[in-house]
Amino acid sequence: MSSRVGIVSEDFRKQVLGYGLTTAQILYRMPDHPSLLQTYVWQNYDMFPKFPALQDFLSFWQAKLEGPLFAVTVAHSKLIKPAELRAVDGLFQLH
Repeated sequence: MSSRVGIVSEDFRKQVLGYGLTTAQILYRMPDHPSLLQTYVWQNYDMFPKFPALQDFLSFWQAKLEGPLFAVTVAHSKLIKPAELRAVDGLFQLH
């Protein structure tokens, strides 16, 4: 039986190093029908603001795939961050 004590996921390690979850919505033209747009959603941990992993993926796309890029929309979130606390006036009683 193996112990899992001390094992940390690679995703958690990346978050501690400053990576955040990045989602990109990629619109591209269909190779056989250039007037039609198709969407692709890419998601990975990446570094804000230069997004090296996304840049690598987009470079691969342009070099190896036939559908020309039309637009890329990016959202980024640091998942490990200080807790957000807010003082609230009031008292609630539960039975």
